[in-house]
Amino acid sequence: MFIRQAHFLSWLACAAILSGCATQPVKTPSSTEVPAKTVRTATWKIVEWGQLPGWNDTDVMTSLLALSRSCQAAVKRNSLWANVCDQVPLLLNADGVVQRTFIQTQLQPFQVLNADETDEGLVTGYYEPIIKASQARGGVYQTPIHGVPADLLVVDLAGQYPELKGMRLRGRVQGNRVVPYADRAEITTENRTVAPVLYWGADAIEVFFLQIQGSGQLQLPNGKNVRISFAEQNGWPYRSIGRWLVDRGELRLDQASMQGIQSWARSHPERLAELLNANPSYIFFRDLGEPVAAPPGAMGVPLTDGYSLAVDQRSIPLGAPVWLVTTHPSTGLPMNRLMVAQDTGGAIKGGVRADFFWGSGDQAGEHAGRMKQKGRMWILLPKGATPEAMVSK
Repeated sequence: MFIRQAHFLSWLACAAILSGCATQPVKTPSSTEVPAKTVRTATWKIVEWGQLPGWNDTDVMTSLLALSRSCQAAVKRNSLWANVCDQVPLLLNADGVVQRTFIQTQLQPFQVLNADETDEGLVTGYYEPIIKASQARGGVYQTPIHGVPADLLVVDLAGQYPELKGMRLRGRVQGNRVVPYADRAEITTENRTVAPVLYWGADAIEVFFLQIQGSGQLQLPNGKNVRISFAEQNGWPYRSIGRWLVDRGELRLDQASMQGIQSWARSHPERLAELLNANPSYIFFRDLGEPVAAPPGAMGVPLTDGYSLAVDQRSIPLGAPVWLVTTHPSTGLPMNRLMVAQDTGGAIKGGVRADFFWGSGDQAGEHAGRMKQKGRMWILLPKGATPEAMVSK
């Protein structure tokens, strides 16, 4: 699955929740029209189609193609998608007016609001990197890309604690106790892991960003490309190395893009380990073999360049179309687009919060690395469905 810094629960946060000290009061909705529905990370407000900025001017052809790719998985998650998904393939050759009319007839828009009822949030970007690697260590190939360690223990607590649904505890057995798994520094500098090495990367900072993205293609010396994808995570919380640099005065906030971080790292090779170890989270991969047309997302279906979105599935159900109103990271021009929620990410938490999939390779990486836009979001659900029921599936 293409999951950047996949959804996890840190040991400290888990302990806090289990002891009850993480419980927070839920704010009462105050909408004067249709009451917003409050649950966990977001609220939702039913709206009319005319309230979606730019809706009548958009081309939804590629959006429907992206939706069709995840329909089978969406129906398995919730049968309310069945009627819509049965008809989507018939619309792929229709004109734009017919396509939008179908969407408006079959779906109901809900504006996504944050838990405090504000309507604006952060939209970042991600992509599939393509980096140089080898199956054998030697020369420039010195950075390990690990598979899942044999001693990694994953505990799902949702059976006893429903509030922890989708979260897992990770660690290892030490004597008769379960202790936290090794953090990044322990894995990379002390070799405190029995994880197999799948490949050896040619550039440590590129391997780090491969972990951040959660999936990628490896260019091997024999000319072949292979794809690897997220398999597991060490259980430590993700920490932004961009924020680490800003807090220490090494970069300004506007310089802390992927490109800015890479430039700083290459200019300070003696501090590279210190920089990378500021993020204790570590990703283990699985080998998918030679690349197919597109990387899979959290739903297990191929992502669509520029039309797949990673979301917090406590706020937006996977498989749902999402009307996104934001700006282009490279031009600043308005970008209103019908996306499909097909992926998740550990840093993607909250109501109005999303990660925009740009595709594979350097150009996609340029856009993704610069994308830190403000945005608003509306989810489109089958008529009669409610966000509360859909996000709980």
